[in-house]
This record gives sequence, structure tokens and C-alpha cells, in this order.
Amino acid sequence: MADYDITVIGAGPGGYVAAIRAAQLGYKTALIEKSEIGGTCLNWGCIPSKALLKNAEVLDLIKDSEHYGINIDSYIADYEVGYNRSREVVNKLVTGINHLLKKNKVDVINGSARFVSKSSLLVDITDPKENVGERVQSADEFPIESKNIIIATGGVPRELPQAPFDGDKILNSKQILEMNKLPKSLGIIGAGPIGVEFASLFNSYGVDVTLIEMLPDVVPNEDKEISSTLNSSFSKRGIKILTETTLDSVKTTAKSVSLQLTGKGNESINLKFDKILVAIGITPATNTLGIDALGVELINGWINVDSSMKTNIQNVFAIGDVTGVLPLAHVAQSQAVLAVERIHGDSVPDINYINMPKATYCNPQVASFGLSESQAKDEGYEVKVGKFPFLASGKAIASSHSEGFCKIVVDSEYGEILGVHLIGPEVTELLAELSMVQALEGTVDELALLTHAHPTLSETLKEAALAALGNPIHI
Repeated sequence: MADYDITVIGAGPGGYVAAIRAAQLGYKTALIEKSEIGGTCLNWGCIPSKALLKNAEVLDLIKDSEHYGINIDSYIADYEVGYNRSREVVNKLVTGINHLLKKNKVDVINGSARFVSKSSLLVDITDPKENVGERVQSADEFPIESKNIIIATGGVPRELPQAPFDGDKILNSKQILEMNKLPKSLGIIGAGPIGVEFASLFNSYGVDVTLIEMLPDVVPNEDKEISSTLNSSFSKRGIKILTETTLDSVKTTAKSVSLQLTGKGNESINLKFDKILVAIGITPATNTLGIDALGVELINGWINVDSSMKTNIQNVFAIGDVTGVLPLAHVAQSQAVLAVERIHGDSVPDINYINMPKATYCNPQVASFGLSESQAKDEGYEVKVGKFPFLASGKAIASSHSEGFCKIVVDSEYGEILGVHLIGPEVTELLAELSMVQALEGTVDELALLTHAHPTLSETLKEAALAALGNPIHI
């Protein structure tokens, strides 16, 4: 049996960060992972999808090369080669994280953990040869005693009862990233961030894509104007969009998958695709942990935590997607550091989830934090809105990527930035400046005073602030 100060279950972006931070603070630390270091995000989510989206961006540039005075007689868009590049990116990053864990003297144990008591775990070893935990040799089971335990097991793709995943015709977000050949047609159930990213990717490669969303808008959690602009952009690209549409039934054959849908006004719709992707969110990965017998409190299956990420069991914490608080990799990492530093007794501020940045990497990109215009009004704020289009940005026009806008929602009384909503070129990279202004309690007046280099896309942020004050220069 091994004794640890902190044991982390799950080596995704939250788990490995928690383990590294714990080791940095001098804790004897173990990290248990039953599959791949880096979790879903690094291996089958955030990272490989962004590599593939970069491939698609390059392909779009090539298709439009004549606009830049570059004539390309012929080219081959080999998705398999691009897919292999995405796996190389993943492997490089996994190697880097393994190095960091080793450098920080974290014991990594390859296996599946379950609770025996609130401070005891039993690990079913997956592959003894893969373990670098110094006390794990060739045992099938490995007992651990730990003063504190952090659950970071993440989530798994949510399945529809009428469309169970089969790994062939009906895919989840992991399975579609294991696919190195293109289908001719793809139906996507769910137009949230995952759905629109894959719609953008496969449309660029010439796949016939249809987005199906039960709510009235694509990216329904974004500001209404963002959703409307993305809908229009996707439609121009040839992506078919069906909103307020529900899936009734699915029938698969060896060659295709047929959907029976109900659209607006109870319209009956029948569609056929080579494959479909179901992208309707996640469910918590807790089934094998034994937390029910332990008495860990759940809310609709998600682990309930306080502001320190502590469960109702004094020494058991949970971070990341398994909590259901806000399932984003960077949220998990912030929660990881918070939980470990609270264990250490450090005085660190609570996480502000309302102002947590959100980024979607479709083309055009979408980024936001804070309240939408309608949410701010619903909460009783008297708001001013500043909006500036990329169509008036010199850098955007010079780059031939002038679609979209920057929108800032401001409290009229104090100038506080309540929310920011961006759609357009590289807006996921522009969001950090606005997050910093807001975090430092800066106002729209201070943002408007800040000089930005010219020509840059970031000038749109200053201009949106000026627009909120009623005196924009370039519109």
C-alpha cells in the first residue's frame, strides 16, 4: 500500500494540472489514469480538432488563392494526411505533459480507481508496464491511502436513446476524430460549439453537411446577434441548418443512416446521410468510482462541490467536467489550481464563472464572456451597447477576412463591462485583452483610451468601446 498527501483520479487538463500544482507545493502526489495522459481534451477533443480546423483554414485559403493573385492549377486535399498531422500534434503534447509529471516527481499510475473509503482507493492496474508509480510493479490491484483525493474523471459524450453510438454510422465527438476518411454527407445533431466546429471543418473539405438543432438558434448559449451572424455565414458556405427540429428515429444500413425528424410547425422531414455525429453534450464519468457507497452528493448525476471544489466528504474534491459547473478545459485547470491551493491553506479568490471566457473555433470564430445583452437587461441593468464591424477594420479588410463584429455590453451607470461577444477572424485570441480589463475592474472608458497598434484586429475592441460611449471614429 502506498501513502500520498494528494491523489488525483483522471489525467485530463484538470487532473494533470492538479497533480503538478500539488507536487510544486511539496505534496507527495499520485495521478491515476485508466487511458491516456491528457484526457479527452488533448487526445480526442480540443487539440486534434484544432489541428484539423487549421488544415481546413489552409484549404480554404488555397481554394480562394486567385483572390490573392496566386493561381494554383491543381491540388489534392488529402484528409488522411491532415489527420495524421493532428495525431502528431497530440503525441508531441502528450510527451510534453509526461515530461512535466516526471520533472515534478508525480507518481503516475495507469489504472482504474475506485473508492474503498473516503481516504482509501483500490486501483485496477491497466498495464503494469506503463506505470511510472514507483510502488506499482506487476500487481493487478494496487491499494492507495491518501489524505486528500481529487476526482477529475471528466465526462463522456451524451447518447440519444433513439441514436445509440455504433462507431460506424452514428458517431460521437471522439469517434469522429478517429475517422481518417471523409464521408460524402454528414448530419450533425446539436449546433453547440462541438457541432459547429465539425460542421465548419467538414464543409471546408467538401462534405455535404447538415446541422440539426432543437433550439431556435445555432450556438444557442451565445448572444442572439452572434447566433444570427453565424447562421447566415454558414448558410452562405452551403451548410444546411435546421433549427427547432427534433430527432424522432434513426435507421442504419450498411451504406447509410436515415433520420426521421420533426421540424418547425410539426413538419415531417426525412434525411439520409453517410454518417451522423451526435453532439448534444456530455454526461459525468463516475460509474466506476464507487462514490455512491461513499455518499458523495450528486445533483442530476454531477458531483456537487462548493466554491473550493470540495464535495460533502471533507477530504474529497472534484474538478472539471465531472462537476457539470462549466465543462471547458480551461475551467478545469482553474478549478484544479484552486482546489490544491485551498487544500494548502492559501487564500485565493473564488472562480468567477460568469466571466469565464468561451471560445468556438469554427470559421468565423466565436468568443465571449459575461452577460449577453438580453441577460443584462433581464438582470435589471440599464445597458449601453458598443458594436464595431470587422468590415471597417483595415487589418481585416487587408486580410480578406472582414466578416463579423465585436460587441460590448456595458452598464450605463458605471461603465462596467458586463459582457463581450465576438464573431470574426481570430476573435478567440482577442478575448484575453477584454477579460483582463474586466478582471482589473477597468471600464469601457479606459478601454476606449487605450492605444492599439495599427493596423491590428484588436483595434476593433477600442472602436467598440468608443461606440458604447457614443463617439466611434471609424464608423
